[in-house]
Amino acid sequence: MPTGISSLWHSNTLVSYCVSDLKLDRIRELAASIRSAVHELRSLGSVPEADFLADSKAVNSAKYLLIVACEACIDICNHIAARRGGRAPEDYPDCFQVLREMKVIGDGLAVRLTRMVRFRNLLVHLYWKVDDARVYHTIREDLGDFESYLIALGGYLAAEV
Repeated sequence: MPTGISSLWHSNTLVSYCVSDLKLDRIRELAASIRSAVHELRSLGSVPEADFLADSKAVNSAKYLLIVACEACIDICNHIAARRGGRAPEDYPDCFQVLREMKVIGDGLAVRLTRMVRFRNLLVHLYWKVDDARVYHTIREDLGDFESYLIALGGYLAAEV
């Protein structure tokens, strides 16, 4: 098979796709946004929990950066699903189930990213109900999922993202 071509089974038919059917520059730009947000979130989470919770600017920055990282993940997900023949996601959390179905990411990562995007929905739509301690826990325990996502994407695309 020529370089830059990948294949997958879709509806019992082998379908070949060129890497060029994806906007790799856009995916790389979004991946950079994820990395930047994760870097800043790690910095914000490097302090003790009590200090983090006492600093409203840190808490609000962390909430925003989590939204940014999730949005970039969703944008990449929707782009790949649309360009590579995946079904249309029913909602943002379902996007990662689509990537799981397409064998872009594994089951465990799909579950964790779905959970993260549901938390993003809470931050965006029910922000007054968010427990700031949960924000701290998320930035201390779950940021590796963003990195795992980027690694999985790089493997799927056979390209650096």
